[in-house]
This record gives sequence, C-alpha cells and structure tokens, in this order.
Amino acid sequence: MDTAPGTAIGTAIGTAIGIDIGGSGVKGAVVDVATGAFVSARVRVPTPELSTPDAVAAVVAEVVAGLLGAPGPASLPMGVTVPGVVRRGVVHSAANIDAAWVGADAAALFAPLTSGPVAVLNDADAAGLAEERYGAARGVPGVVLVTTLGTGIGSALLHDGRLVPNVELGHLEIGGRVAEQWAGDRARTREDLDFATWAERLSVYYGHVCRLVSPDLIVVGGGVSKHADRFLPLLDPAVVTAPVVPAGLRNRAGIVGAAALAAR
Repeated sequence: MDTAPGTAIGTAIGTAIGIDIGGSGVKGAVVDVATGAFVSARVRVPTPELSTPDAVAAVVAEVVAGLLGAPGPASLPMGVTVPGVVRRGVVHSAANIDAAWVGADAAALFAPLTSGPVAVLNDADAAGLAEERYGAARGVPGVVLVTTLGTGIGSALLHDGRLVPNVELGHLEIGGRVAEQWAGDRARTREDLDFATWAERLSVYYGHVCRLVSPDLIVVGGGVSKHADRFLPLLDPAVVTAPVVPAGLRNRAGIVGAAALAAR
C-alpha cells in the first residue's frame, strides 16, 4: 500500500509502529498517531552492508522484536519507509539500497511481522506527511517542499496539505552533478565541508528547485537539521526565493509519518 496522488493521512486513532529504513540504520518506534509522539523508546539497528530485501527484512524483524520486548509478530498497524519509489507496496528504484529492491513487493515482505495492516512508502514522503500533520508544514497552504538531508536528499511535495508521492528531486542533475551526491549531508561529511561551504552548495540546489516548483515554503529535515541554525541562515536569499525552516520533527519524521499512514 502506498499513497496515491491527492491523498492525505486522514484521521487516525491509537498507536502504530513506524519503521524508517535508512542507508546507515533501521529505526523504529511505537507512535501515538493522534499526537505524533513516541510512546516507546526508539530502537535502532545498523542497516546491513549487503542491504538486500531479505537482509533488511531480518533487521526490521529485529527492530520490531526490540519494540515488543520479544520475538514474534506485532498486532499493531505498521508503516515502513523505503529509500526508493514505492507504488502499491512495490519498490521501483533503489538509489541508496541494494539494487535487488527494484521490483520487490515490500508490503508482502513485511506483512508477516504484524497481524495489523502494513503500509510501505517512500522515506521522504513519510517525512512530508509527518511534517504536514504534526510539524513545520501543518496548516501551510500552497506548495510545500519537505527535504531530508542525509545519505542522499529526500524530497516530498505537498499542495494544500496533500502529497504528490515519489517526487525524487534529490536526483536532479545540476551542473553535470547529481544533486544529492554533491549537496547531501553525506557529501558534507565525506569532504569535510564547513557549514558555510556546504550552505553554498545547498543554495545552488534549493535555488534550482525554487525555479522548478516555486514552493511557498521549504522544510529541511534529516539528522543534520538539529544544526539548522548553523547553515540555514547562510542560504543565499537571492536564489533561494522561498522561506526555509527546520523540520519540526527533525529525524523522527520518517517513523512518525509511516506510523500515521499505517493507522489511517
């Protein structure tokens, strides 16, 4: 199951499990979907070096067992993010995970881990849904771009609170370079860039995106958003023409958005 164009989270009551599969770690928590708050400790297990579907599914099972306190299937709705394009539970791209994910039925893969419903969606889309429901994009009309700066650059596009799924703006080619490989947080750490130099790259990226989709607001998430005060004020307003704010849920957004969608 994934979100279709023009859908929103809707009203959800109770708790659900959110699992966020990233390039370096698989993270999960039980979420109160009325508030977006964690009602369990967050469990994190490193993403396996060989990140095939079966290998990652085993790690997801380990995370779920950690949340339950024992092995065995859960009984809650469970949402799982995948760093790729997801349509009706099937993965169609694999930029930062093993190529074996392409064509994998992720919804079927994770279904044995719970007796509740399972939702699978793109990781940035989950963050976008969470920010729209609980965070920095809540109640914002018009076009909102939510980006996650991490292993790559994830992007979610919202219009009047409704998601346009699988908008992969981190894969744009700008000046002969793939944007996320040059301006993502991994590039910053790999090249040991200071925040001022990195902000110059981000200005080029966000300026290009502003020319493409004319957002009314840009929300910046991912783990590095905890340092937002060190780089967002350095973005060049001459090219980044939309207001830019840090994500309200920071690095929790993927987990929260996945759980909220599963509990729709």
